[in-house]
Amino acid sequence: QVQLVESGGGLVQAGGSLRLSCIASGTIFSIETMEWYRQAPGKQRELVAGITFAGITTYADSAKGRFTISRDNLRNTVYLQMNKVKSEDTGVYYCHAAGVHSAYGGTNYWGQGTQVTVSS
Repeated sequence: QVQLVESGGGLVQAGGSLRLSCIASGTIFSIETMEWYRQAPGKQRELVAGITFAGITTYADSAKGRFTISRDNLRNTVYLQMNKVKSEDTGVYYCHAAGVHSAYGGTNYWGQGTQVTVSS
């Protein structure tokens, strides 16, 4: 099966930076879109940023100008560089892969999440 493993979360002060990584493992031929979602306490999971295989990016308004998503297609890895973080960035960040072509049956996969806590 395809597995997504996130890393890089932790405690950071407001105004600081953090870099999240997500590696997809398994027999993977290609991944069309890789995304980062955030789920804050008591709130629904929301899209933070996404990037296509061709490198086209999309950002939530709250992330524009502060976060940068990038990917390494050869390593099936996606990154989220978070700068000038704010307390409202606190939450569990999930990696999502969509349009996955692999040796297995599924096409969409989620990681287990990594906690980001911003202290003021």
